[in-house]
Amino acid sequence: MPFLMRGARALESLSSRTGHLLAWFTWAMVLLQSCVVALRHLFDSGSIALQESVIYLHGAAFMLGLAYALQTDAHVRVDVFYRRMSPMGRAWVNAVGFLLFLLPLCTFMLLGSWHFVMNSWSVLEESANAGGLPGVFLLKSLIPLAALTLGLAGTSQFIRALLHLMEVASPASEAVASPQRLKQVEEAEV
Repeated sequence: MPFLMRGARALESLSSRTGHLLAWFTWAMVLLQSCVVALRHLFDSGSIALQESVIYLHGAAFMLGLAYALQTDAHVRVDVFYRRMSPMGRAWVNAVGFLLFLLPLCTFMLLGSWHFVMNSWSVLEESANAGGLPGVFLLKSLIPLAALTLGLAGTSQFIRALLHLMEVASPASEAVASPQRLKQVEEAEV
């Protein structure tokens, strides 16, 4: 069990660091878009590369932010039933949801995008616009990377749900495990 908990913590740490890095991408996106607008309206000029930079940063923030959103519960969820469930019910929903929905989605994203990305890498695809950025193949690589990071974040939640269910089902447990009890178990293992 300590091994699983350490694995879950490591995966959550990765998602958290990625999320904090992506926050800076958002600031850069705002600054670059402001430059594009200023160039256009103040100087009657423009830059395709700056415009595409905003698109690249937006794509990175969205695709790589999926894992962080899942970890922090910032994603869309039908909360009408979930919030009223017991901790054990939530653990079941998280475990089954990972196995039936999230894991197949991540697998589909990874396998479905692989050929698309490899074709882009084989020709080192560049922007179709004159003066655009040369790294379209890097942008397309975010699709399988997003599938991997989302799958890892889901795996972390699955491990936590599984540990919660194992603790509740264990005859040695004196009471139904609560989130506070799980936190105590985690701290005791450290």
